[in-house]
Amino acid sequence: MPYERSLQIELRFAKTLELLSKKRLNAGQLAEELGVSPPTVQRIITTLRRRGHKIMAVHDESGWRYELDDQR
Repeated sequence: MPYERSLQIELRFAKTLELLSKKRLNAGQLAEELGVSPPTVQRIITTLRRRGHKIMAVHDESGWRYELDDQR
């Protein structure tokens, strides 16, 4: 059903924002948490950025991670 698929995608977007609001995660960690592939994580991040969420890629001692700065 198209509605169910759309709902699943929107829930995935919400879960991504929830995860990033709590901690920094890299694409692999996000993929594992969401049950998707790293390329899908990239598409999710791109879509959320287009919707106005401030998701930054931050480099730390562990490598690159995503961080949410959502004071919109």
